[in-house]
Amino acid sequence: MEDAIIPYELPDVENHSFFFIDQRIDTRLEAKLHQHDAWELYCVVEGRGTRMAGDTLLPFAEGDVALIPPSMHHHWDYEPSSADDKGCVRYLMVAFSHSLIQKCIEAFPELRNRLAGITFPTEALIFGPESSRTIRQALSQMSGIDELGRLCTMFQLLSTVFTATDYTFAGKPVRIERDVRRMQQISTYVMAHYVHPISLDDIAAEVGMNRSAFCTYFKRHKGMTFLQFVTQYRLNTACGLLKHSQKSVSEICYLVGFCDLPHFIRVFTKEKGMSPGKYRKDNLAI
Repeated sequence: MEDAIIPYELPDVENHSFFFIDQRIDTRLEAKLHQHDAWELYCVVEGRGTRMAGDTLLPFAEGDVALIPPSMHHHWDYEPSSADDKGCVRYLMVAFSHSLIQKCIEAFPELRNRLAGITFPTEALIFGPESSRTIRQALSQMSGIDELGRLCTMFQLLSTVFTATDYTFAGKPVRIERDVRRMQQISTYVMAHYVHPISLDDIAAEVGMNRSAFCTYFKRHKGMTFLQFVTQYRLNTACGLLKHSQKSVSEICYLVGFCDLPHFIRVFTKEKGMSPGKYRKDNLAI
């Protein structure tokens, strides 16, 4: 069954120019696949899982900071095993309309000068270490100050977020409604079944297509084969486990759906340019 995309309106927009929340929540209660007409700046404080943003599925972990553009379908799917002893995860999030940016640029020459000539992103972004650290500090500060203090911090955030250069793209918007539903359905299926073998016949049947039509459709929309997509997702999930868990390379191999350790190491090394062991060693120092 397809996941419904839930339109979501941010609360109390009449009395606040933006929405901020320091949220500790049970993983079972976190928002499902949804969209809203606001920029979403999201920092993971406790927990890990898989983020769906537009047409892209990627793992996330504690400390990650992402920017979701307005109207993009997205979902933060936390792993229950990453919750605290009360079953909760925690994140910091600020959401703001594009009209806020425009009004601030019109009203404040200092911000206008800083943002002059920038092109606002249409894709989801994941920030690199330097910008993530600055944004995390600002969001953490927001949690402990009053509304006026948050507004001052928001000015600094707007500058940091839209002038950062250390980011990677993490999802393109999908604009055709039928394709939105179908690609989200495919991504949801992969999230639920990647630890087991996924046959082309199974995924084609899931979206109501025959095998040949599905292969052509998927390659046209994603620019890669379905097998490449699943492998990419498994490797990205493995990277998250290598960085944020104490599990052995052998355990991770089987946890992400590979059935043979030497094959996993070969594929990982080819795609990431280093062995799993070296990847873990290099990222422990970050």
